[in-house]
Amino acid sequence: MLTFLITGTLIIFVAFSYLRLPLTIWALGYFILLLVTTLLFESGMMTRITLWTIYILFFAPLLVPFIRRNCLTKPIFAFYKQQLPTMSLTEKIALEAGTVWWDRDLFSGKPDWEKLLNYPSPVLTDEEQKFIDGPVQEACNMIDDWKVTHRDYDLSAEVWDYLARNHFFAMIIPKQYGGLGFSAQAHSAVVMKFATRSVTAAVSVMVPNSLGPGMLLMEYGTEQQKEYYLPRLADGTEIPCFALTSPEAGSDAASMADHGVVCYGEHDGKKDVLGIRLTWNKRYITLAPIATLLGLAFKLYDPDHLVGDDDEPGITLALIPTNHPGVHIGNRHKPLNVPFQNGPNSGDNVFIPMDWVIGGRDRVGQGWRMLMECLSDGRSISLPALSVGAAKLASSTSGAYARVRQQFNVSIGEFEGVQERLARIAGLTYLMDSARTLVLTALDEGEKPSLLSAVVKYHLTESTRTVVNDAMDVHAGKGIMLGERNYIANIYDCLPIGITVEGANILTRNMIIFGQGAIRCHPYVMDEIRSVTEEDNNAGLLAFDDIIFSHVGFVISNIVRTFLLAVSNGHIHQPGMNRGTRKYYQQLMRMNAAYAMLADISMLILGGSLKRKENLSARLGDILSYSYLATAALKRFHEQGHKHEDLVLLKWSVEYSLYQIQEAVYGFLDNFPLQSLAILLKRLIFPLGRSYSPVSDRLNSEVAHTILSDSAARDRLIAGMFMPDDATEQVAVLEQAFKQAVMCTPIIEKLRRFARENKLQSKNILDIAREAIPVSLINKQEFEQLEKLIELRNNVIAVDDFSTDDF
Repeated sequence: MLTFLITGTLIIFVAFSYLRLPLTIWALGYFILLLVTTLLFESGMMTRITLWTIYILFFAPLLVPFIRRNCLTKPIFAFYKQQLPTMSLTEKIALEAGTVWWDRDLFSGKPDWEKLLNYPSPVLTDEEQKFIDGPVQEACNMIDDWKVTHRDYDLSAEVWDYLARNHFFAMIIPKQYGGLGFSAQAHSAVVMKFATRSVTAAVSVMVPNSLGPGMLLMEYGTEQQKEYYLPRLADGTEIPCFALTSPEAGSDAASMADHGVVCYGEHDGKKDVLGIRLTWNKRYITLAPIATLLGLAFKLYDPDHLVGDDDEPGITLALIPTNHPGVHIGNRHKPLNVPFQNGPNSGDNVFIPMDWVIGGRDRVGQGWRMLMECLSDGRSISLPALSVGAAKLASSTSGAYARVRQQFNVSIGEFEGVQERLARIAGLTYLMDSARTLVLTALDEGEKPSLLSAVVKYHLTESTRTVVNDAMDVHAGKGIMLGERNYIANIYDCLPIGITVEGANILTRNMIIFGQGAIRCHPYVMDEIRSVTEEDNNAGLLAFDDIIFSHVGFVISNIVRTFLLAVSNGHIHQPGMNRGTRKYYQQLMRMNAAYAMLADISMLILGGSLKRKENLSARLGDILSYSYLATAALKRFHEQGHKHEDLVLLKWSVEYSLYQIQEAVYGFLDNFPLQSLAILLKRLIFPLGRSYSPVSDRLNSEVAHTILSDSAARDRLIAGMFMPDDATEQVAVLEQAFKQAVMCTPIIEKLRRFARENKLQSKNILDIAREAIPVSLINKQEFEQLEKLIELRNNVIAVDDFSTDDF
């Protein structure tokens, strides 16, 4: 009987936890098991009494609400309240802003793969594609980036005029107001293409379409504000900027000293106008030096209660014409060597009418919520598009240059060290572009994915740093010599800018990704917090009672699933995918269950102190982030039709991500305060030790050859980048040389073989070719193709030099 009971208990525990059934159902299941046991087996009265006593003590309370709430829920409720870290109002607003999407599945420990694969594929309308092929291509052709960055320190007047006339600053503004009304996919594609030509142009175009007056007016403006400003923004009459950052308030923007006081004043010759008297000092504001319309964030005070009962309504947003009396637009900043318009502005005792507040009087004090709700759009589109554009340029040019450039009579792309760099460039570009397009799908579905926007902002800008550094290594001297022939240095210059803006990366990784995700995306935590912070304690207790035991079952489920997936190496999970990719879904499910378990255990053990354990939080965020990146790559591979030639890129992306997840898990557990528990968890997740290795040399070589070859896989990888119409421009010449090198490869191999067989002394390929013509090894046309390759190669490897007068 005891064996039957123990076996039945284990089956119930494993099966019910794996299926994630509520604890009340577990209790009912155990009741049935106990009933069957006592009916099937003869046992003494004392044995039966003992068994039923254990059941009544440990399981029955789960079925009786009154007993459960008083004996179990109330102590847990009190403990939870004690452990909950204090949150400021701005933190609460930031946590509640936006929506959750695929990130919620990743936090569940059991993502729904069918849901992922059924999300819409990224598509552009015919109108959007024509705009990219037409006006965007033309604008890129007009830009001389060397002149922009080293002579004029600005886009030309012709380019500024072209951008305004063609509504580049109004991509997000609806057509009814004269804008383009583009999708997030199109907006991103435009910025990405500009980034492969000129970072200055890309930033100048993306900022008016990001977090700023246009978006804020569309979301929160009064009808009168929309009718007046949106058409003027759409046709370029107004150039907007948005001022948030202050000298003392960077990442901690909510601590700004800029302030306004509600009062009566004079405006347009009228006295006793209700308004705000403002004082501010802002810096790092893009487009400020040329802006005609200033969006301003400030703290509002209302000591006389002219607009409400609150003395301090809070952060408020207003629109102020830059020619308004008292507005001071300062000089320009110089952000590294990327001369987009950026500078400080200030005002002292400047009076504005109340109807200049975005959204009018009803939106007073709601500025922080408005900013947080709009931030996900900007962070999901602008910087990821800029990052992927840089990565595509690096992939295209580095692969081409490595194929064309020769040392020791072979293309440098054949050296393993170079192939390792090329593989990382191509693999990360595939991973980054996958992450970009997936988060854009969320935006076009109407979501505001605040967590995923932080993930792509951080990881895509950091990955770009790796990609561009690798590209500089491949180009070597060609990459470091500035001049019109250098197409890579400008994206190298701008790397720290993307790392710093829209939430510094250190802050984003250490405090936001997991800190926000743990609360926002967890199936139960947000509801639990709401219940324990409920003013009515009894109502909070009732709500908490409904949630907490589901949460406990969730934790137990993930512990059991983590162990079963670990010992089976993921095979207990059988997704309906093809055999080439099934193992990746299995391994990601395995790591996802482990992540969900670690997240809950860390919150239980560390409680509010986890907020201060920033490195632990960062590593948990890394696990979540790489899970997102890997699933985005799987989604991309699926929607592009499982192209066989792209499989190596998918393999690299997922294997790289799994290795990063594993190292983040080990880093987390190695530094976990309770080491006895950490050792146990390590054995639970990785019973046989580390499961994943760094990407192999063989796979690196295969991935490198996707950008060393003129292939459809390469074309898909770099799709969307700008290729100059002028065939004499360096990027266009490099592409010609690359295609010529691919075409001449069979000729060169034939000649090298001929030279070895005939023991020719010359290593010059043209000298060998001249000796091969008389014996009909090659013909005149093939010799001319070789001459063309040498001419193009000499052009490609050339660098600029300057006279003393130039300096």
